[in-house]
Amino acid sequence: MGDLLDLLTVWMPRQRWYGTKGRDPRLTLVADAESVIPATRVLLVRDDAVSPAAVYQVPVSLRDPETVLPGSLIGPADDGRVWADAVTDPAFTDLLFQLVTVGGAGSTAPSKIVGIPLAARSASPATDVPARVLSGEQSNTSIIFRPAGAAPVICKLFRQVNDGVNPDVELQSALAAGGAAFVPAAIGEIRGEWTTTTGDEVTGSLAFAQEFFEGVEDAWRVALLAATAGDDFTAPARALGGSVARMHVALADIFPTVAPDDQVRSRVAAAWERRLTTALAEVPALAPHAQRIREVYADAVAATWPPLQRVHGDLHLGQVLHTPANGWVLLDFEGEPLRPIAERRSPDLAVRDVAGMLRSFDYVSGAVSDDDAAVRAWVIAAQEAFLTGYVETIGADRTAPDALLAAFELDKAVYEAIYETRNRPDWIGIPLAAIGRLAPLTT
Repeated sequence: MGDLLDLLTVWMPRQRWYGTKGRDPRLTLVADAESVIPATRVLLVRDDAVSPAAVYQVPVSLRDPETVLPGSLIGPADDGRVWADAVTDPAFTDLLFQLVTVGGAGSTAPSKIVGIPLAARSASPATDVPARVLSGEQSNTSIIFRPAGAAPVICKLFRQVNDGVNPDVELQSALAAGGAAFVPAAIGEIRGEWTTTTGDEVTGSLAFAQEFFEGVEDAWRVALLAATAGDDFTAPARALGGSVARMHVALADIFPTVAPDDQVRSRVAAAWERRLTTALAEVPALAPHAQRIREVYADAVAATWPPLQRVHGDLHLGQVLHTPANGWVLLDFEGEPLRPIAERRSPDLAVRDVAGMLRSFDYVSGAVSDDDAAVRAWVIAAQEAFLTGYVETIGADRTAPDALLAAFELDKAVYEAIYETRNRPDWIGIPLAAIGRLAPLTT
């Protein structure tokens, strides 16, 4: 596998899902599962270019060069064939669909890959199911299946994997099982086994399939069109606030909550400080705001806190769909990619999701025209309507104090400053302007 790892070292940094931009991968093979279909393997490779190291899932297949789609070619193999990304191989996508709908082993004995259906189990595996890889995905790879005579399914293949059940699988499956109409129906998942750097054998999520809503827009697109046209968005924003509140109520009922004692407060405050320290090192423009940011955080630590619970963790307008039958539907419960997985799995303050949505509305302003007073007024009205819908649904007694909301909005903007600096430097002005409003400099 040495030659293939060398090829992956060159190929992976060109993929949108590779999370360590600007560094050369330092790859070690930690799992190599031979698929039940010929000439296909599922590799898990550890990348020590970052700390802590990241583990990536890379399914590969040996193909004839003429069958490989652009962008899928990894490099040459033996006998005139090439290594290619298996997500564009019809045989591999058929296997994925079988694993999430029927279940069973995905690799040869002893099986390291297992499919677990979460909906009604299919009587027999479908074959030759039309599959299309979405091109806009950034941190994972999503494949849309359109089986004959059945509803379409979208399967997310996780590129970065961690031991334990992925929060996207855990939370969304629990909500769907409870009858929630504000999440897609869960179809099935795939789990795998590998060895950690400490030599422990662990199990983690490799893929998750759910109901696919055909021909619908996400809330970002809906809001952007409304803001551009100057259309009133307060009613949809208010309804969205109600959907987010219902999600929080359901998650608090399903999963344990945690009292906000001093240890919890210290842990959250430490996470804010770690993020700010990273941002100050990477975004020099934040330096004048550092003292005021820390003052906002200190006010939040001193405020009254509600119990901690499981939350979405990365809620923004792009994680919401507007559907004719279900209204607003929430997606992608993985949490923020830059946060450690242990933080994303832990009970958190629901206000994190509220702050994330408020920041997302602010991004609409930046995407349209941040200097336009009418657009700013549109954003403020949408934010206020969202908060109104949220409080009406969840109840004022379960709403976080303003000081806590301000801190989480600011922490989210700090996160955005890091993300934009690393990935979209042209957008850095949006979080910087928000930080200027949330933590204004004193004269």
